[in-house]
Amino acid sequence: MANGASSSGQSFWEHLDVLRSVLLKIFVAVCVLMIIAFCFKEPLFQIVLAPKDPNFIFYHLLGGEEFHVDIINTKLASQFTMHVKVACYAGVLLASPYIIYQLFTFISPALYVSERRYAVWATLWGYLLFMIGVLLNYFIIFPLTFRFLSTYQVSSDVINTITLTSYIETLMTLCLVMGLVFEMPLLSWFLSRIGVLSSNFMRKYRRHAIVVVLTGLVFRDVTKTLYTAVAVFLTSKVMDAVIYRFDYSKVVMIITAHYEQVSKAVGEKL
Repeated sequence: MANGASSSGQSFWEHLDVLRSVLLKIFVAVCVLMIIAFCFKEPLFQIVLAPKDPNFIFYHLLGGEEFHVDIINTKLASQFTMHVKVACYAGVLLASPYIIYQLFTFISPALYVSERRYAVWATLWGYLLFMIGVLLNYFIIFPLTFRFLSTYQVSSDVINTITLTSYIETLMTLCLVMGLVFEMPLLSWFLSRIGVLSSNFMRKYRRHAIVVVLTGLVFRDVTKTLYTAVAVFLTSKVMDAVIYRFDYSKVVMIITAHYEQVSKAVGEKL
């Protein structure tokens, strides 16, 4: 490509060799951080198990009666496997900036200069939005879900005892779901850039989208609970309320023009 990378003359096998090098670096980084997280077992699980504590910060803000729920283990190797799994999640999460950087260095040579600018901003915003979704789930959505479901009883004769596997899998699944929900603005921006989506289109079919989202949550709920489905749906509708009111094509034009002016000014000084 014009203005592309010098790698345009590389063969298919040379590209595969570069990709292998990138994946190897990512694998090593994740493994190193995973081992570090595995060694710091106490701090790691203090963070993971904090939402079950009645003294968790969100419960103080929410108010209401205190509650106590015991987390139990029902299988011989579950605690060890959960330790490894949580350490793996932590390793990927901690290494995610490096992973994004390595993938971008592999892809960027094939892009035009203008495309690289969009790619940099899209990558940064995508990572930021995903992390906001994860943090929102950790501090608000999951505590709400856990408090409601762990204290709900059909009868006083039935005692809730939550397994460690159920707790961690629900937490990690919701973190992933909320992270993806918060990618909606970036997805809408991308679709508007290629002419697929517009603010008028979103206004016109907004009600249809509500029906589709609710139907999907009813027939395929990520945690098999109506309460969590409602929480995810409400969050997605908040994001939708923010998204559909703006004409992204105009916003992108303004941001692009401002970015080019700044880049030009910096280039002249250099």
